[in-house]
Amino acid sequence: MNHLAGKWAGKWALITGASAGIGTAIARELAAGGTNLVLTARRRDRLAGLAAELSAKHDIRTLICVADLAQPDGPQQIFSFTEERKVTIDLLVNNAGFGSYGAFHKVPVERLIEMTHVNVTAVVHMTHLYLPGMIERGGGDILIVASTGAFQPVPYISTYAATKTFDLHFAEGLAEEVREYGVRVCALCPGSTATEFFQVAGQRNHTRRAPETAEKVAHVGLAALAAGRSSVISGFVNWLGAEAVRLVPRRIVARVTGEMFRPRKA
Repeated sequence: MNHLAGKWAGKWALITGASAGIGTAIARELAAGGTNLVLTARRRDRLAGLAAELSAKHDIRTLICVADLAQPDGPQQIFSFTEERKVTIDLLVNNAGFGSYGAFHKVPVERLIEMTHVNVTAVVHMTHLYLPGMIERGGGDILIVASTGAFQPVPYISTYAATKTFDLHFAEGLAEEVREYGVRVCALCPGSTATEFFQVAGQRNHTRRAPETAEKVAHVGLAALAAGRSSVISGFVNWLGAEAVRLVPRRIVARVTGEMFRPRKA
C-alpha cells in the first residue's frame, strides 16, 4: 500500500472507534506510515491487542483510552487523557458510530438517543476540544467518518442516515471555516463496507455488490484528507449513486430507498 499516511510520521493521531472496522484499518495504515496513535473505544481487550501489535510491528508509540462516547463525559475523558500525558493530537479521526435498523417506532428510544450522542454530539464535542489547539499551532487534520447514507433519506435507518447528513455538512462547513488556519477537515463517506456495522445495526446488506474492504475505505479517506478535500465518497459506484439522487425528486428517492430497506416479513 502507498503509505501516504507517512505525512503524519512522528505525529500523534487519535482514533475513536478504533477497536474494529474502519477505525482499525485507519490505525493500521497510519502506523505503517510511522504515526503514533491514541486508540479509544469501549473494548479494552481489542484496543490493547491492536496497540501491542502496531507498536511492535512499526516501532511507534501507542496509548489506549477506554471511553464510551454515548456518555456525556466521554469526549472530555478522552481529552483529559491526552492532556495529562502532554500528547499533542495533530490528526483527529472521528470514526466512532453505529446504526440501528428497523421501523422507527419499534426501535427503543434509548438506542436512538444513544446513536445521536455517538454519531453527532460526540463528533461536535471531540472536534471542539481538539480544534483550538490545532488553530493555535497553525495546522492539524480532522477526518470525520460519515456515510453515503448522508446524501438521501433512508427509511428504516432514518435516524442513522440523518446523523450522517449532519456529519457531512458539519465537516464541509467547518473545512471552509478553518482553512485559513492551516487546518484540514474531511468527511469520509463509505458505502457498504465489510465491518461489524450490519451485525451491530441488526441489518442485512441491502446491495447486491460486494462490500468494500475497510482497508480500502480507510486509504481513500486518508488520501482525501491529505489532498485537502472537504469530503470524499469511497467507490465509483457509490459516488455515482450519490450524484444520481440529485436529479430525482426527494420524495421519489425516499420511496425507492424505502422499498430497498423495508424489513422482510417473516
